[in-house]
Amino acid sequence: MKNIILFVLCVFLFFSNCTEKKIQDKKPKLVVGIVIDQMRYDYLTRYAERYGKGGFNRILKNGFSLENAHYNYIPTYTAVGHASIFTGTTPNNHGIISNNWYDKFLKESIYCVDDSNYATVGNSGNVGKKSPQRLYTTTISDELHLAQNMKGKTIGLSIKDRSAILPVGHTANGAYWYDAANNNQWVTSSYYLKKLPKWVADFNANNNADNYLNETWNTLYDINTYEKSRSDNNIFEKNLNGKATPTFPKKIKELRAKNGNFNLIKTVPAGNTYTVDFAKATIIGEQLGKTAYTDFLTVSFSSTDYIGHRYGVAAVETEDTYLRLDKDLEDFFTFLDTEVGKNNYTLFLTSDHAAVHVPAYLKSLKISAHYMDAKKFKKFILEITQKYFNSKELIENISNYQIFLNKDKIASLGLDKNEVAQKLAEEVINFDKIYKAVTARTLQTTNFTDGIMNSLQNGYNQKFSGDVLMIPYPATLIRERKGTSHGSGYSYDTHIPIIFYGNGIKKGKSSKKYSIIDIAPTISNLLKIESPNGTSGKVIEEALK
Repeated sequence: MKNIILFVLCVFLFFSNCTEKKIQDKKPKLVVGIVIDQMRYDYLTRYAERYGKGGFNRILKNGFSLENAHYNYIPTYTAVGHASIFTGTTPNNHGIISNNWYDKFLKESIYCVDDSNYATVGNSGNVGKKSPQRLYTTTISDELHLAQNMKGKTIGLSIKDRSAILPVGHTANGAYWYDAANNNQWVTSSYYLKKLPKWVADFNANNNADNYLNETWNTLYDINTYEKSRSDNNIFEKNLNGKATPTFPKKIKELRAKNGNFNLIKTVPAGNTYTVDFAKATIIGEQLGKTAYTDFLTVSFSSTDYIGHRYGVAAVETEDTYLRLDKDLEDFFTFLDTEVGKNNYTLFLTSDHAAVHVPAYLKSLKISAHYMDAKKFKKFILEITQKYFNSKELIENISNYQIFLNKDKIASLGLDKNEVAQKLAEEVINFDKIYKAVTARTLQTTNFTDGIMNSLQNGYNQKFSGDVLMIPYPATLIRERKGTSHGSGYSYDTHIPIIFYGNGIKKGKSSKKYSIIDIAPTISNLLKIESPNGTSGKVIEEALK
């Protein structure tokens, strides 16, 4: 009898393992890459007890979470983050070195996705003159398209143009962003399409942006329960135009006229809800996840960034935004279950950068923090060149903590550009807000293997970056005293969540240190395709079944 029971048990386990293996070997019908703009890792832990079961906590419980994931380059800006997530490499390879940067060939400042070769599709404005032309490596979705002989669909969407365009790379079937200021429409570029699909035109004709902006933003729960945040009325937050204090409630209907009308949706939690609305419409309209091929959708939530900049890390507004986003994610995940199927999709959730506490708030707590005066800094640099080289015409541009030399002027004076750069690097650290400085030549000839200098090196692109690169003190910003920002290589800007969930993903977590560039090769491995062609990250084996 025991032998019969043992035999039956073995047969049961055999077929169970076969079934499980069959499920694991089945590729997802849809991959969803979610980026939450300016989300610090500690927003997962700080508000954990207030999140519901179906949003963040669902994917944390049933997916694989990296608790010590970081950006490994400088600068930590939106465009650079989105490019690095989906290419699996850093700016020294993919070429997106900031949101805006000085082009030393064109002799002008440029925007990462501007491209006058293309036109807006959706209206007659200029917001669609965009393309991924400045992204020099492939993305995961590019490689998926190549692996499937251009079958399947890859689509990106976000309120921000750069956050829709860069993730889906060069071969996308579409990228859509929100034209708030002019037309209250989702648009695209002629780089992708000649006309808007009917489902996008229908969404624009029936969109809910106006309804969302006729609501009042009050806290989701009793404001007295927001104990993880500063008091609601404080001096560290930037007010909306027309409002005397940065306090709740915020009567959006009354404030929209003084705050860019439809542009205001970017700066309220409803902007995230609106993004989910469009993501659902995209999946239905394009029938994603319905064929024999794997589709890829990138969704970037931008309102978290606009709200973070205005109110800061410790604001009631920030806490309330994440509590509401948690509900939006629950709604989106439930939709994916129904529309695509619970075992038919894989998703990952991460952020393009984090953020520093408002420096003025840190200073009020006697924590070292600083504000840097850009005009004073430029004056200081010109005094250096005057003192050592008898000229104030040796500098072409100063931006993104980089100095671009005027090489023609340097040559005309018989000077050596490397000597000028080295002297600037030596002297600029005497400015009271600059902590470290290094020349481009040093970054080309020295290998920094770890620490913040390694991050600077990973962000340095020999073709596009400046001649002297600088690092300010921690918690230093060039901006007004209210609100906050990001961009550094310090942990407050680099530590972000990475969560994998769904088809092919284990349940668990890891405290090992991983880099943002490890997402792309991991997803590529799961899909059994080539990694993007510039990939320098590694496969996170412990996250995969």
